[in-house]
Amino acid sequence: MSQKVSDHILQRLREWDVEHVFAYAGDGINGLLAAWGRADNRPEFIQSRHEEMSAFQAVGYAKFSGRVGVCAATSGPGAIHLLNGLYDAKLDHVPVVAIVGQTNRSAMGGSYQQEVDLLALYKDVASDFCEMVTVPEQLPNVIDRAMRTAYARRTVTAVIVPADVQELDYSPPTHSFKMVPSSMGMGHHAPVPADEDVQRAAQILNDGEKVAILIGQGARGARAEVEQLADVLGAGVAKALLGKDVLPDDLPYVTGAIGLLGTRPSYELMRDCDTLLVIGSSFPYSQFLPEFGQARAVQIDIDPHMIGLRYPFEVNLVGDARETLKRLLTQLERKGDRTWRDKVETDVARWWDVMQRRAAVDADPINPEYVFHALDERLPMDAIITADSGSSANWYARHLRLRGDMRGSLSGTLATMGPGVPYAIGAKFAHPDRPAIALVGDGAMQMNGMMEMVTAAKYFRQWEDPRLVVAVLNNGDLNQVTWEMRAMSGAPRFEESQHIPDLPYAEIAERLGLQGVRVDKPEQVGEAWEQALAATCPFVIDFRTDPAVPPIPPHATLDQIEAAAASILKGDSDRAAMIKQGFKAKVQDMLPGRRHRHDRPGTEAD
Repeated sequence: MSQKVSDHILQRLREWDVEHVFAYAGDGINGLLAAWGRADNRPEFIQSRHEEMSAFQAVGYAKFSGRVGVCAATSGPGAIHLLNGLYDAKLDHVPVVAIVGQTNRSAMGGSYQQEVDLLALYKDVASDFCEMVTVPEQLPNVIDRAMRTAYARRTVTAVIVPADVQELDYSPPTHSFKMVPSSMGMGHHAPVPADEDVQRAAQILNDGEKVAILIGQGARGARAEVEQLADVLGAGVAKALLGKDVLPDDLPYVTGAIGLLGTRPSYELMRDCDTLLVIGSSFPYSQFLPEFGQARAVQIDIDPHMIGLRYPFEVNLVGDARETLKRLLTQLERKGDRTWRDKVETDVARWWDVMQRRAAVDADPINPEYVFHALDERLPMDAIITADSGSSANWYARHLRLRGDMRGSLSGTLATMGPGVPYAIGAKFAHPDRPAIALVGDGAMQMNGMMEMVTAAKYFRQWEDPRLVVAVLNNGDLNQVTWEMRAMSGAPRFEESQHIPDLPYAEIAERLGLQGVRVDKPEQVGEAWEQALAATCPFVIDFRTDPAVPPIPPHATLDQIEAAAASILKGDSDRAAMIKQGFKAKVQDMLPGRRHRHDRPGTEAD
């Protein structure tokens, strides 16, 4: 029997070692679905509840495996639904290939049902490579280029296959004019900067007395080199959120996350340094970097399009982080004066003491910071943690100390709602022998996380380690936006937009054949984590948390916090008495200073 185009597409994916395709069915890919049947479901078709979730699962798979994530969808609405997840991949520099159907070639241009101009629609999200297959001879080149480009540029690529083309007999390109043959694979390469640029960078770092290092996900393969670098330079190391798992948080000089969701030590590291080295990060908020003119700066990034951004760097080194640092380290001088390093380590130790005190502050009914603080000491050393966008990202950034082989990620640049649970599912297919933990708000859980528990129920029996724990911060509020309104606009909580229904998340999980527990008392928190981490199937914890616990930014002033408190009084009159009596004291206890300058309103805590 002759091989069809659809058969060859799946064969080529197998040859690229693709083991899973995260997808949803539709008649625009009927030919591919039939081919999957003929191929004994290889690569495995992973069925989500919605195409957007398929894309998120592909992103999670790619983030935690280091391999290309592949997703597939039908024409028209299916292809449209993929877009949010694909943009998440594009903005976080994650390799993902989308395979989408299209109406028959004979119907194109005829305003036919589900006809969408997919080449135009995908022009931006798959700007590095987006191609429509119109004749069999375009294969295997189109698949190969999509895979190779996704890997090489860490981006999204797309292959559009009309429904009738999927059913054609496959014929390979021939040795003739206007045919494009192709070959498999791509070699490994590690670009390095010119020697003179490395020398200039080394001179700047050697001259500095207070060196700060900022790392992102681009430094992931250079953990040992970053540790050695920090030791030689006596530097503190801050981390962009996508680089949270690059360096262990239990190292005394690691100041944690940076930015609005960051830590006080990271804020002070950047505020007080005289030299800055950024490795593999495109952290966008320059206001959290040193004042312009304060610090001499060097950047290392493998992507020349991302070099020189965010700060006026003196030297921009284009190269692989590990290989570049190896060359840089040979030219660095060990700093004998460790005063700066000692200060950084003191600040870090004080911060973790503050985190413990903040988690211990009473709340009604449960302080969300305590939920994360209790998880921190119970994290399995091989855990994979995902966080959704919203207030859960604040507590993930600040309270969880990733160490050992732990991995963690979230939607860093797009900051979209909804990827927490599908990321964790993608992670389980990347590492079926490791536990995954998704930390999500009730808004994200209602948006799509709850339905993806159906996907978890469908597949968990094939995972070597069946543990997938979903922790829901159930506070009846779209909490991050509520706090942004208070902090940025001075506006009270707008009930119509911010309130969301209370759902019995744990009970719903149980109805799906999974396990769950509802927690509404602080003394139940630790036991719930232990129960979930010992479960033999996916587990949902419904934590009833207090929406009035503020995600205080690291540079907050007492005036700003009191203004936010005042907005609560205007918007939540039923809780006004409690807040009026205790909120200011609560907030002061949460601030990382040892004392507070009440006599100078508007200044930051020491």
